[in-house]
Amino acid sequence: MLPVGALAPDLKLPSTSGEDVCLSEAFARHRATVLAFYVFDFTPG
Repeated sequence: MLPVGALAPDLKLPSTSGEDVCLSEAFARHRATVLAFYVFDFTPG
């Protein structure tokens, strides 16, 4: 877990359209960038 105020690591993840998105590039283009993880997706139970 990152401490409050720490910079997020520069991640490259697939978007919902299938293209790779780099966190630093998304933030530079849109400034307001939301990164959400839903850990219970695709897990049994």
